[in-house]
Amino acid sequence: MASRDKKFLGSRTHGRGKKAGRGAGKRGGRGNAGLHKHKYIKLVKYMPDHFGRHGFKRPQCVIGAKLTINLFILDEKIDQLLKEGNIKKVKNNYEIDLDKLGYDKLLGSGKITKPVNVTIKEATEKAISKVKNAGGNIKIIEEK
Repeated sequence: MASRDKKFLGSRTHGRGKKAGRGAGKRGGRGNAGLHKHKYIKLVKYMPDHFGRHGFKRPQCVIGAKLTINLFILDEKIDQLLKEGNIKKVKNNYEIDLDKLGYDKLLGSGKITKPVNVTIKEATEKAISKVKNAGGNIKIIEEK
């Protein structure tokens, strides 16, 4: 028998207080147990927004993220799209209907090296100027 056990023989609590030796008794439960009872002041003082709902989540049909494409990606894909038959080459220009390909907006990042005539719902000012400088044209279609 260890000396410490011998010391507490006949003692009811072994020096731990009333409930310290059993479970999570002395701390009033584990974690956030008792926030509506004996730990209520802690809740009010330090965690005022712990319970209840906060804010809202917008429906997906309202959010509607736009599918965009940058000029440099379009420039890289031209040859591949021509092979697949998704775009046409008329004289020196490439006719690209990005709306039909599923894109909503043309962004102006990167360079465009080939003259392209693009049909799309939206385009940035930078994209429009870069396409015109390359000898192309952008036609913006109206949404219904």
